[in-house]
Amino acid sequence: MGWIGAIIAGLVAGLLARAIKPGNDAMGWIMTIILGILGAIVGRVLANIVGIDDAGTFMSLIFSVIGAIILLFLYEMIVSKRRA
Repeated sequence: MGWIGAIIAGLVAGLLARAIKPGNDAMGWIMTIILGILGAIVGRVLANIVGIDDAGTFMSLIFSVIGAIILLFLYEMIVSKRRA
């Protein structure tokens, strides 16, 4: 998958993660794409730990969204500490 495909997959994973996770996530499109791409990396690591080869499958999207949700929780914790 090229850069364009990674950006599109990151956008989809980021949007799905923001839709699934409850709460107010005030971030723009760029942060959503970055969240999704990094979530895909985290999801890939999780899939390898579990022993699932998810390259190019629907499971890849699922693990990307799971990774993005994890990063979204971390992002929310960091931002809330900064505001307090």
